[in-house]
Amino acid sequence: MSPKTWLITGTSRGFGSEIAKAVLAVGDRLIATARNLSDLQYLGATKDVLALRMDVTNEGEVKIAVAAGLERFGRIDVVVNNAGFGLLGAIEESSAEDVESIYRTNVFGLLNVTRAVLPSMRQHRSGHIINLSSMGGYRSHPGWGIYCSTKFAVEGITEALHGELAPLGIHATVIEPGYFRTDFLDGSSLRQSAEQISDYAETVGKTRAMEARRNHQQQGDPVKLAQAILQIVNANEPPLRLPLGTDTLQGIAAKNAYVEQELKKWRTLSKSTNY
Repeated sequence: MSPKTWLITGTSRGFGSEIAKAVLAVGDRLIATARNLSDLQYLGATKDVLALRMDVTNEGEVKIAVAAGLERFGRIDVVVNNAGFGLLGAIEESSAEDVESIYRTNVFGLLNVTRAVLPSMRQHRSGHIINLSSMGGYRSHPGWGIYCSTKFAVEGITEALHGELAPLGIHATVIEPGYFRTDFLDGSSLRQSAEQISDYAETVGKTRAMEARRNHQQQGDPVKLAQAILQIVNANEPPLRLPLGTDTLQGIAAKNAYVEQELKKWRTLSKSTNY
C-alpha cells in the first residue's frame, strides 16, 4: 500500500503528538499543525513531515495550511481533528467569553478544517475524517457541561458527515476517549471558570477535587489510542463511533440503561402527543 498523508491538528502534545509519532513510525506522511511552530520540533525535519503553524480558529490560516499540504504531498488521506481544550465549571459559573472561546476551537475550528479538506477528498473519492470527541460527548457530567456540549456538537457533526460522505467513498469517525494519561487536566489544556459558587460545592466542587486527584493517574494509555486510530484507518469498514477505554464503555452502558429506564417510565406520555 502506498503511504497515506495525514493532517493532524494540535500535534504539540497529548493525543496529537502520539498519533503523529505513530503515523511516521509506519512510514506514512504527516502534515502536523500547531499554534506554535516551535512545539513541533520533536518531529524533526524529513521529507515525510510538513510542520505548519495553524490556529484552527482562523479560517484563513487553515486554508493556507491545507493548500500547502496539498502542494507538498498531492493529497490528504486522513484528517484528525484533535485540537481542543477543556473547561471545568458549573454552567452558571462559565462566562460568555469562556463559552465562546471553547466553541471557537472545539467546534468552529473543527468545521474550518473539515470544510477546507473536503474538496480534495471529494475529488479523489476517498479519505477519512476522524474527529476527537470524548466520553463527555456521549454523557455529560456536573462541572463539564460546557465542554461536553462542544463534544456533543462534534458527535452530531460527525454523524451527519458519515451519512453525507459515505456515497462519495469518504469515511467519518468520532473517537470517544475516556480518561487517558495526558496533560489534559493540566493548565495547558484545561481552563477553570473564574467564578466558583458555593451552592455547587456538592456537585461541581466534588468534580474539581476528583479531577485534581486523577491528573496523571488516568488509566488510559495514549500510545495505545494512537495505535487504535491507525487500525481503524486501515479497516475496510471503519466505525462511525469508536469508544476507547473501559471507563467509556461503562459510561455508555450506564447512560443507555438510564435512557431506556426513562423511556419505559414515560412511554405513555411520550406516545400521547400524536394527532
